[in-house]
Amino acid sequence: MASRCEIFLEILLAILVPPLGVFFRNGCCSCEFLICVVLTLLGYVPGIIYAIYAIVVRGEPEDEYLQQHLNP
Repeated sequence: MASRCEIFLEILLAILVPPLGVFFRNGCCSCEFLICVVLTLLGYVPGIIYAIYAIVVRGEPEDEYLQQHLNP
């Protein structure tokens, strides 16, 4: 799980350059990154909103989630 400092820096990057914050959280070939790029090109504010959503709400990678819930 990411520390508070990492999340804060990713959100700060998401406000300045929305796809960059999502890139550091999910990588460049993820669906979240591509959606964020499209939304940023269509309008800066929707890109920021989606980037913060992708970092905060959808931030935990699936592998960590599966390991946490499958291993007792």
